[in-house]
Amino acid sequence: MIVSHLELVDFRNYVTGSFELDAGTTVVIGDNGQGKTNLAESLAFLATLSSFRSAPTDALVRVGASQAIIRATVVDDADGRESLVEIELATAGRNRVQVNRQRLQRVRDLLGTVRVTVFSPDDLILVKGSPGDRRRFLDDTLVALAVKYDSVRLEIDRIVRQRNTLLKQAGGRLTDEIEATLDVWDAKFADIADQFGYARATLVARLAPMVQEAYEQLAGTPTAIDLHYEPAWRVAGLGAALSEARAADVRRGVSTVGPHRDELTLSIAGLPSRTHASQGEQRTLALALRLAGHRLVTERTGSAPVLVLDDVLSELDDHRATALLGHLPSGQVIITTASELPPAARADHVLRVEAGAVVADER
Repeated sequence: MIVSHLELVDFRNYVTGSFELDAGTTVVIGDNGQGKTNLAESLAFLATLSSFRSAPTDALVRVGASQAIIRATVVDDADGRESLVEIELATAGRNRVQVNRQRLQRVRDLLGTVRVTVFSPDDLILVKGSPGDRRRFLDDTLVALAVKYDSVRLEIDRIVRQRNTLLKQAGGRLTDEIEATLDVWDAKFADIADQFGYARATLVARLAPMVQEAYEQLAGTPTAIDLHYEPAWRVAGLGAALSEARAADVRRGVSTVGPHRDELTLSIAGLPSRTHASQGEQRTLALALRLAGHRLVTERTGSAPVLVLDDVLSELDDHRATALLGHLPSGQVIITTASELPPAARADHVLRVEAGAVVADER
């Protein structure tokens, strides 16, 4: 998958911006605050319909403007077919999405049209953050592999919200009416969660050797990496786990078991990476997770997502930065940096940005 042309209107600090992007490696160079990450953010938004910086929509619209536009020409590298994707971001009201000039009835119908893998300095939360950050990584990867999982996770979120509302209404007392309604929600929850738990477990099993390989390539030394996903509720199924936890759920007014509470445990050399690894090891593991997800999606879909590395080189030591540049996957790669690339690195295309504008285009 290739984004051959990108146009931004009133997006972040870009009044207007037009970018011709190569199929190989493009490096975007600029000082801090000039628009490098904003460019990366716009590419990621095409794939996920959200900001990887967790910014609300109105923050993406340039100050003083009422809407922003992201417009991209996307080429399927398998058959050469082109698609024109346009997203209108509004400070008030609903966003609008068009593909080949046809408006989509639902914005989320865009998912799967563009695939982008992003690694940014904030991705350290994959290792140091909460269990929810690691669940989000797994679920985003599942959606990149098969768009159907987006509706599955949305349905799980809906069921958990409805169940929690019911538990709060119970006020710690399990009446016949509350119990009957819980039975209905629990049956729905168990059915969809068992399928989703299996999908997550299968994903982790496929990712594990790829994470191991990516980590060793970056670190340059053999290192045991372990990914562990074995929630207790999967042993007998969520239905049985919900029955066992019902009294506690009613007492606490919240759903205490299910895929919304799962944890992906990460270990380096047999020790928990969150508490025992160095900052460099944690960052290397986070990058290895992203690269492994990128590789798996490429192999399973037959098309490499656009790989965006946002200000990553400044966060790695020289050895790891050189190793990363030496093991970049095939396909379109966008690297943003505030400094020049190491001498050994090769870029097919260099863009220099300043104050939300391209000031030099070098090929």
